[in-house]
Amino acid sequence: MYSQFSIANHLPEVKHALHFQKCLVLGNYMMLLSFIIIACCIAITFALDDYAAMSLQIFAHIATIIFAAALKLGYVLRCIALHGFGEKDF
Repeated sequence: MYSQFSIANHLPEVKHALHFQKCLVLGNYMMLLSFIIIACCIAITFALDDYAAMSLQIFAHIATIIFAAALKLGYVLRCIALHGFGEKDF
């Protein structure tokens, strides 16, 4: 009687939706955290260069490049999730 409307018939779709939801949340947090770290690194490198040690400035330069890549990976995760949900425009 309930076999036609049971959740077992839709279980693969539900699992995929949960994976896409996790992908979207992870991508959003990754982008936000990366942006904040990049902003701090740029501030250390250029605005606060008189107050920061040379080793900290070198680290900030390197971290800017690394976290820019992490920002891009977060954006790709977000695009994958939105594509999985059927969104056309990103």
